[in-house]
Amino acid sequence: MTLKKNSTLQILIVIILVLVFVGGGTWMNFKYASENPGGTDFLVHWEGTRAFIFEGISPYSDTVALRIQTATYGRPARQGEHELRVAYPFYSELIFAPFALIDNYNLARAIWMTFLEIALLGITFFSLRLTNWQPELGVLTILLLFSLLWYHAMRALINGNVVIFVALLIVASLLAIREKQDGVAGLLLAYSTIKPHLVILLLVFVFIWAISRKRWKLILWTIGSEVLFIGLGMLFLPNWILQNIWEVLRYRSYNPPGTVADVFKEYFTGIGNQLIIGFVVVLAIVLIYEWVKAWKRDFNWFLWTASLTLVISQWIGIQTDPGNFIILFLPLILVLANINKRWPRSGVWAIVTVLLLLFFGLWALFLQTLQYGNQPQQSSIMFFPLPLCLFIGLYWVKWWATKPSRFPLDY
Repeated sequence: MTLKKNSTLQILIVIILVLVFVGGGTWMNFKYASENPGGTDFLVHWEGTRAFIFEGISPYSDTVALRIQTATYGRPARQGEHELRVAYPFYSELIFAPFALIDNYNLARAIWMTFLEIALLGITFFSLRLTNWQPELGVLTILLLFSLLWYHAMRALINGNVVIFVALLIVASLLAIREKQDGVAGLLLAYSTIKPHLVILLLVFVFIWAISRKRWKLILWTIGSEVLFIGLGMLFLPNWILQNIWEVLRYRSYNPPGTVADVFKEYFTGIGNQLIIGFVVVLAIVLIYEWVKAWKRDFNWFLWTASLTLVISQWIGIQTDPGNFIILFLPLILVLANINKRWPRSGVWAIVTVLLLLFFGLWALFLQTLQYGNQPQQSSIMFFPLPLCLFIGLYWVKWWATKPSRFPLDY
């Protein structure tokens, strides 16, 4: 009886703490949103989803784009300014719909920020589970603070970028693959395509590995779920695919450099094209080689290769932005976890040092290279530090990270 009372009391305490965290966090976010206009990544999709729900207007229309531009600039976007148009697949509105029902933008943004903060913590805990890492309390505390406050998290959070949710879907789907919950994994992977450019290479690798392991259910659920999402969108907006393709094609015309190739052209005008070709070819060879090596391997090898795929996908020429680099948090945890496992004592200091260097280094680089124009804009130099560190780190820990589990499981 006493044990039951203690258990009930513990559950009650946890519920109260969660409510305090959510309520207090939302209040702080609302105060911040009221005093600091912005959150344009969220505004674009909040406005687009509201226009469709309440007026039946396509989120890809010029009417919606003009509303978003007016809300941001106080006028239509000028030549060279970001046009703030909806460019996500139509089924992305499923995640924005609950927030679009809130009429007050600042309140909707505040709740959205709380949702993303919870997602950041979820990414951390799922990543720890994926890597079977149980850091000591001090390291865990530093890690949780880092996960909320480092540059690539705060940038996405302040802008209201759904990439945080996509990162959560990715780590959750990989965890489901490890647990052989292939139906759940397929569903999560399919919905992660609300930002398809971020997951396309990962999906290719997952399919290759799934074929080698005869995990047909994983492939069928991913494809089936994707077809369902596409079909559901067509039920409400029959030609959404064509409208979306048009927005994707025009996206690069009003955005800053979105690939490493663009950055090379910016910095090396003379030999930029040669550098681009060589760089992409080398990365493609490395990636294909590692995919072949992962054929029929166990989950540990799969996880390392999936992490490498996420890192390389940011540099291989697919349109992206350093604001999306929160999806690289899993590779970071994989590197740190293996440092800790290899050197249980001295590794702790190495981990803390890495986190501090990344935290202060990325923020300092951003502030030192921040470009001012119509709006403050991050420098394209931010494309390089994190992926480079993780690429080196992943190969440094590869031997330990790809070792078969000490507890044999038929992954």
